[in-house]
Amino acid sequence: MRNSNPSDSSRVSLSRSAWQWWNDVAKREGRVAATRQLLAALWEFVCDSTPQRRRQRYGDADYDWEHRVNTTSAAVTWRDRLLGVFHSPYQPTESILFHEMLDALHQQTHLDFRDFVFLDLGSGKGRTLLMASDYPFRRIAGVELLPALNQAAQENLSKYRSESQKCFALASICADATEFPFPVEPTVLYLFNPFPEVGLKRMIANLEQNLRERPRAVYVLYHNPLFDPVLGESAALKKIGGTHQYAIYRSTDSSSDGGGSR
Repeated sequence: MRNSNPSDSSRVSLSRSAWQWWNDVAKREGRVAATRQLLAALWEFVCDSTPQRRRQRYGDADYDWEHRVNTTSAAVTWRDRLLGVFHSPYQPTESILFHEMLDALHQQTHLDFRDFVFLDLGSGKGRTLLMASDYPFRRIAGVELLPALNQAAQENLSKYRSESQKCFALASICADATEFPFPVEPTVLYLFNPFPEVGLKRMIANLEQNLRERPRAVYVLYHNPLFDPVLGESAALKKIGGTHQYAIYRSTDSSSDGGGSR
């Protein structure tokens, strides 16, 4: 999952988020189905709040212990977790899988990371930004909706140190990722299932408009691709690889700007 006081998550309205979520489902499937899905989602949230489930969320803390940062999903408030029901739940990317995805992208395309911006939409506490800094990207940025998670990301970025770090231009921005203006440079766009289907469609429409105005190389790494058909239906993107855990896409007009190796 991804603005004045970055520590105040009340800037994102819980009631408005729930209403928008219900309304989007109701438009597609009807009010009865939307109400049933809302009740099911709330029940799952209650079940996920038990002490046993909370302890299980500390299972992703190895990366934090190694790097002395706070990116685990265990230390997320109940309100931010409930907001995640209507936007997307916060869950950090596993380190091994992230590097597998970046290596697969490089083997598939032979792109030079020095030509590219790395952009994570729905960047949470910023773990992916830290891991991306092991690669020599031009710069790295994350976009996160919830102010509390964005503040945690900024704190992580400020104190992160690693001998393997190759990019030091890192930023976390508190904004709505579905409407965020894309960088004008060639971009590696990372998505860890950050939106409901409606939000993903809105983001893809934004990307399509951006690519029409500024054709360039954009590669998309879509982790946990629950709504992969949304990307597959876009005329601006072409699928070039992936596994059951992720999909790799490139912009269909990627030959003119930063598309290859040196």
